Amino acid sequence: MPYLYHTDDDRKEMLDALGIRSEDELFERIPGRYRIEKPLPIGEGKSEYETLKYFEALAGRNRPAGGMISFLGGGIYDHIVPSVVGHLSGRSEFYTAYTPYQPEVSQGTLQVIFEYQTAVSRLTGLPVANASMYDGATALAESALMAAKITKRGTLLCAETINPRYRDVLKTYAVGQDLKLKTIPHTERGDIDTGALRDLLAGDVAAVVLQTPNYFGVIECPWEYRKLIREAGALLVVAVDPISLSLLKAPGDYDADIAVGEGQGLGNEMNYGGPLLGFMACKNEYVRNLPGRLVSETTDVDGKRAYVLTLQTREQHIRREKATSNICTNQGLVALRAAIYLSVLGDAGFHELGGICHDKALRLARTISLCKGYSIRFSGPFFREFVVHCPAAADAVVKKASAEGVLAGIPLEKYFGSNFRNDLLVAVTEKRSDSDFEKLCSILKTV
Repeated sequence: MPYLYHTDDDRKEMLDALGIRSEDELFERIPGRYRIEKPLPIGEGKSEYETLKYFEALAGRNRPAGGMISFLGGGIYDHIVPSVVGHLSGRSEFYTAYTPYQPEVSQGTLQVIFEYQTAVSRLTGLPVANASMYDGATALAESALMAAKITKRGTLLCAETINPRYRDVLKTYAVGQDLKLKTIPHTERGDIDTGALRDLLAGDVAAVVLQTPNYFGVIECPWEYRKLIREAGALLVVAVDPISLSLLKAPGDYDADIAVGEGQGLGNEMNYGGPLLGFMACKNEYVRNLPGRLVSETTDVDGKRAYVLTLQTREQHIRREKATSNICTNQGLVALRAAIYLSVLGDAGFHELGGICHDKALRLARTISLCKGYSIRFSGPFFREFVVHCPAAADAVVKKASAEGVLAGIPLEKYFGSNFRNDLLVAVTEKRSDSDFEKLCSILKTV
């Protein structure tokens, strides 16, 4: 931000307007341990140029993920983002547009959301998608609450193989709604235990909530036990990797009731872990329980095509305490980038992208398996992520690789306990090359 100069008179005028005596009084609500009590240690008498160079040098000590070879995944991925995505999304009519409360002056924003919803509907194979959610975690939690409201039941069966951060958010949601969570364990293949699922389905189960490909990267097969879930009177909620839908069955193809996921990989950088993009789609009969908002196409008084917000089941609107959720906005700019990205790739390009990711992941997994002491932990088929069992603690592998400019993956012990101390989640995107694979494997051999 450019430097803005304030005189003593300017400061006094602002303090008077706020009805306070000093800047200290302005910040007194911030605990003292979080406040700087003395000037920054940058030296006195420095010019503006010298000060900027000092901070640039400090910033230069950072090692951003984009400047390293990244095998990180677990919901956020290092994909190529075509320059046209940033160019179009940065246009003023999109970049500065406010929320579309007044359709007559928000047609551009409303059309963007409509196109995004259409893309999500096509991806998931489900007829209705909302205007987007905060992220994949809130989308999953909201879908579980939605299922409980639809079925009027109080128990959710949650796969152990779901992203652990998603499960944490779901737990938080469930406490406030007095919902009971039960965990479906996983097998040595890395997918859910269908025998345990069958046993757990007895009772007032609202929904079976799972992820495919799951957090271990293994592809779940919900179509194999969809009938069992339906006969128990429960809904099927699936979290999906949108890129995987270029090759795998869409949720609508196996009769899922609600599909959610994280859309960061659709035209958005990793950005230090956010902002993210949650998507959600469902069957037509559940549309009035869909959280957030929905944009629909209609005609104006002259018979021309127009877009408008419909079914605004948010507490900010007339629903108030009858709102379906407290989700009160959508990730408009991030969703715009996703819509542009999918439009640029087209059907053929999107299918090719998924094939490249899958082929490269298979190749890397085979190569790692040849490294002495390393193996692929789970035998189930995977799309682009897999768990590597290391001969040493995964944290040590990550530390060693980081020193060599490689982000080797995500250690799983902190999420799944000591039995996963030596396990590392590795993800592959189209950006990773054969030379990247060689460098990773050369590092693994030294640990």
